[in-house]
Amino acid sequence: MSFPFLSLTRRHLFCAVGTSSLSLASGEWDTGADEKSPAIEPLNRFPRTVQDFFVERVRAAERIGTEARAKLKTKADAEAYVRGVREKIAKCFGPFPEKAPLNARVTGTLKRDTYTIEKVIFESRPGFFVTANLYLPKGANGPRPGVVGSCGHSHNGKAEPAYQSFCQGLARMGYVVLVFDPIGQGERLQYAHIAKANRPGIGVEEHLLAGNQQFLVGEFFGNWRAWDGVRALDYLLSRPEVDPKHVGITGNSGGGTMTTWLCGLDARWTMAAPGCFITTFRRNLENELPADTEQCPPRALALGLDHADVLAALAPKPVIVLAKEKDYFDVRGAEEAHRRLKNIYAILGAEENVKLHVGPTGHGYTVENREAMYRWFNHVTGISNEKTEPKLTIEKEEDLLCAPKGQVSELKSRTVFSFTAEKAKHFAAKRMPLVGNPLKVHIETALGLPKREGVPDFRILRPAGGRKYPKPHATTYVIETEKSAVAVVYRLSDQAHLSRPTKDEGAAILYVSHHSADAELRDDAFLTELVKAEPKAAFYACDVRGVGESRPNTCGGTDQFLAAYGNDYFYAIHGLMLDKPYIGQKTFDVLRVLDWLGDVGHKDVHLVAKGWGALPATFAAVLSDRVTHVTLKNALTNFADVAQSETYSWPLSLFVPGVLRSFDLEDCYKVLEAKKLKQIDPWGANGKLQ
Repeated sequence: MSFPFLSLTRRHLFCAVGTSSLSLASGEWDTGADEKSPAIEPLNRFPRTVQDFFVERVRAAERIGTEARAKLKTKADAEAYVRGVREKIAKCFGPFPEKAPLNARVTGTLKRDTYTIEKVIFESRPGFFVTANLYLPKGANGPRPGVVGSCGHSHNGKAEPAYQSFCQGLARMGYVVLVFDPIGQGERLQYAHIAKANRPGIGVEEHLLAGNQQFLVGEFFGNWRAWDGVRALDYLLSRPEVDPKHVGITGNSGGGTMTTWLCGLDARWTMAAPGCFITTFRRNLENELPADTEQCPPRALALGLDHADVLAALAPKPVIVLAKEKDYFDVRGAEEAHRRLKNIYAILGAEENVKLHVGPTGHGYTVENREAMYRWFNHVTGISNEKTEPKLTIEKEEDLLCAPKGQVSELKSRTVFSFTAEKAKHFAAKRMPLVGNPLKVHIETALGLPKREGVPDFRILRPAGGRKYPKPHATTYVIETEKSAVAVVYRLSDQAHLSRPTKDEGAAILYVSHHSADAELRDDAFLTELVKAEPKAAFYACDVRGVGESRPNTCGGTDQFLAAYGNDYFYAIHGLMLDKPYIGQKTFDVLRVLDWLGDVGHKDVHLVAKGWGALPATFAAVLSDRVTHVTLKNALTNFADVAQSETYSWPLSLFVPGVLRSFDLEDCYKVLEAKKLKQIDPWGANGKLQ
């Protein structure tokens, strides 16, 4: 069957992905279309479907862990469980690099009444600088207990008053404390050289921009954050003032995250106090609470891990969970985590070594939680009898700076991005082109595609009138692609049709939408021309899960769809924790719709897609023999272009984890030339025409 549309040459310009987020922030639906029809609100009849899908699967993952813990009866059982979670944690985080020289240096010293503060810079990786403050108690007789302080999402990192406070408090009690700036905070901004108008925000936005991109080269930002903590411990233990028999880790919020992860990744800690992070993955999901890239370890849910398990990796060493009654990290989850830990510790004969403290206020490392930490560490080390926080003097931020101008970028420190780009180039140089069945196998594996069996069931919705599509009538079919997941398909026709599709052995066009098939059919001249160009072909338009008719209204509403920390990201990161990438789920939707079209009778399908829809369509086109022609508009040029671009606009929901180790989109496009691939206005990393 020929498709005259393939010969069309007209070019259409659309809004770039990067600018679309601005309109969505104000509550508008961005379809990337030539013209807008604001009087007609895009259809979205299934806004809770994606949330329900993930809740069902996260609950199932939680049950796996619950069942495993319920089987623990003996000390040997518990010890085997602890060994098992350590192995699983290592699988989630991936291998650490080899340790290189720290090249540590002290750039200045502040002398205070009972302690001094040394300004330290060390390299956690060659050329990758970490800024830290070392609090040393005066008059120490012999080595003292040491503590690494991990900061939460403060713009000023280690200089944040709450973090200065616990460092000073511990130092006044006799501890040696090293607190370091996290990546993207304090003196370690990764994008300080970019003009302010285009610069990502400090903390969360920097973490997402650098971290999401890393998945393409098989890295995990949490690994990088944790490695800084490992090297901070290395530096602390290099100091003769520190007693290696007593080394602890504490932090709040993002620092509580790193405290938790480090418990599972380094056996040298002898005590820990994570604050305002510990809950359960299920509570975070059900409460629609997004978390940073580094707070969501890939495969963790698939392996049956939860927050408590990572702390259990340190068992039976002393751990106190610091929670808050009014925190957005659900205190019910903290209580559940404590119950799980207490059971494991009890079986190990060390029930007294785990404790829960719930402060009365909201999120933050406030004095009541700091004092609970002091009491716990003092109980473990015996260094002090203090139960309350000593009098503190908060330093000016500029006095604590380690770098001459307050940023390691001025010292030519490498950025996370520079490592990502370097790795992408390395993979490109050694990667061999993939074709045929090997490419299909790599796609299926990378996307985590389940087996397709039979023909999916479907629903037939009552028609929604007045949609102003290129044809006067449209029948809506809801294809149940897998349990609790749907793709919504419109079949356009010249006559009204209210029932199942008529058996049709003719050619079909299947359009996979960018953001909304309903809006794009109405507003996009590209689709109008497509329908007119092949009037005899049956025309279908599809929304895969998570866009259009199932665009989530979670995490604050549909206006959060394109936000960096919004619901599209929320489900993408959960997909990685479930080892079920969101892009794989979307590709599976396209494949199941193609199966459904085959059952209708269509043997030749011209697969057309635009923007975000072009990626799942590309993978489906490679995998499905039913697709005979392919047209892609505004498709991403290559994943390598994203990995090698310091800033980019494509979302995590379209990223294939580790893809650049084995293939790239160019391999798919090359194979699709045999299916008469036509590329129209491809978009580069920043969502702009190439």
